[in-house]
Amino acid sequence: MFCSNLFQDQVVLVTGGGTGIGYEIARQFLEYGAKVWIASRNEEKLQLAHNQLISLGECYYQTVDIRQPEQVQNLAKTIAQQSGRLDILVNNAGGQFMLAAEKISLNGWNTVINNNLNGTWYVTRTMADTFFIPQKSGNIINIIAQIFRGFPGMAHTGAARAGVDNLTKTLAVEWSKYNIYVNAIAPGVIHSSGLDTYPEEIRKNTLENAPRKIPLKKLGKVEDVAYLSLFLASPMASFITGETIYVDGGQRLWGDMWELPDDK
Repeated sequence: MFCSNLFQDQVVLVTGGGTGIGYEIARQFLEYGAKVWIASRNEEKLQLAHNQLISLGECYYQTVDIRQPEQVQNLAKTIAQQSGRLDILVNNAGGQFMLAAEKISLNGWNTVINNNLNGTWYVTRTMADTFFIPQKSGNIINIIAQIFRGFPGMAHTGAARAGVDNLTKTLAVEWSKYNIYVNAIAPGVIHSSGLDTYPEEIRKNTLENAPRKIPLKKLGKVEDVAYLSLFLASPMASFITGETIYVDGGQRLWGDMWELPDDK
């Protein structure tokens, strides 16, 4: 489906590109000829990922906290200086934790909203102002979550991801005059390193029980999200913008994702 030089000479930024889904998206873009930047807060993981990815092509990294606009602006300046342009932005960075809504602290709520919603906006606006709007071209892909029926157990990230879903639709219309495409991918339960951030009990329960609640009876793979990212960034999706595409094995249509916190 994809030719080896599909993204030849194009520059891609993947936030949260050091691990999990972000790493695989970065790897796939390199495989198909792109020059790739990866960014996240964890320099150690970024260095490890960079050391693995550099064998595939031109890859760079920079530590950045997407919640800090000044750091995001510095990242844009660095990309401009070293690569001269940016063609594709994948907003993959984010984070959350499972907790009943009534137990989420004010700090916990603000942290997740600031990371998943505000951080996504800071990166999107900065890269658009620096590259996409002046170039009158660009492609933005937002990685959100399976929020089709709400997000019980993670009210904070559900609210943030729903905000990004709406932002995707809004910017797709407003920025179409600049030839900027904006789409979102909503993964379901993906077997990736992202599961390692959850407590062992929740991780084990998800791996063992989630497939039974998914119509396709299996967990997703990081490749499933990466392949769709490539498609949306390619000429094959030249008449698609403002869409949120679910990669969840049909789970949004049937079955719960997990047991709710403190369910008895």
